[in-house]
Amino acid sequence: MHALRRARRGLAATAAAGTVLTALFAAAPARASTADATSDATATVGGSQVKCTSQRPGLAARLSKDIAGALHGRDRAAALALYDRTTGTSCSFRAETAFDSASVVKVTILGALLRQTMEQHRALTAREVELTTAMITKSDNDATNALWHQIGHAGIQHFLSLAGMGDTVPGPKGYWGHTQVTAEDQLKLLRLLTSDNSVLDRDARTYALRLMNRVVPEQRWGTPAGAPATATVQVKNGWLPRDTHGWRVHSVGVFTGGGHDYGMAVLSQDNRAMADGVATVEGAARAVNRDLNTSTAA
Repeated sequence: MHALRRARRGLAATAAAGTVLTALFAAAPARASTADATSDATATVGGSQVKCTSQRPGLAARLSKDIAGALHGRDRAAALALYDRTTGTSCSFRAETAFDSASVVKVTILGALLRQTMEQHRALTAREVELTTAMITKSDNDATNALWHQIGHAGIQHFLSLAGMGDTVPGPKGYWGHTQVTAEDQLKLLRLLTSDNSVLDRDARTYALRLMNRVVPEQRWGTPAGAPATATVQVKNGWLPRDTHGWRVHSVGVFTGGGHDYGMAVLSQDNRAMADGVATVEGAARAVNRDLNTSTAA
């Protein structure tokens, strides 16, 4: 009986303490941990929205506003997607809209070849090294044609399926530049190239990034615009004029090293000249590179 009474007194004391603690926590304002808090922000440009989320206070709002400002007047002809692992940031603008790939598909072709060699348990041949180097660093179309036909439609599609790039549709009748791509799928590919995964092993990823880092100077426009000097820049661009929708001008890039770990894809069409597309892509890229790397955003 004495033990039972002591137990009941203990339970009553615990309940009372719990009531007090509940009251204290209810009276105090709720505060999210700065390490875990995530903020969302949107900005409207034209009829679409730039949507951003970030774990860095104020960054989502700044990015969405600045990207919208950079794309003002070009909003119906552009798309963007980005991630930044350092700040837990992502943004998207018309990221599911399909565009003719032009030469940005060459990174996908490289990924498909590297996946094939992994499955065949072999290294790249000397000829494949020559072709992939020309395809990525110089955007050589003859090298791309050779690899596109060597890998085949089934090989390209196999890689796309493994990579989760479900909105990418290989170009018909061998026209790799007419492959349909989205900014969202391009970002999935960039994420694969910069993180451990079961699709591309470390050697494959290192090889692809090394080629993208060695793109010839005259083709290093686009997403590197405004990038910090401390970052290692890997880029691949694409440009293609057609009777409908004018010039397609695209750029994908990843920025690593020196505390940087982010990537972006910016796509555009309906450009009257290639220079117009470059200006659209670089305007958005400068806004992203500035906002992710300014000290005021820290």
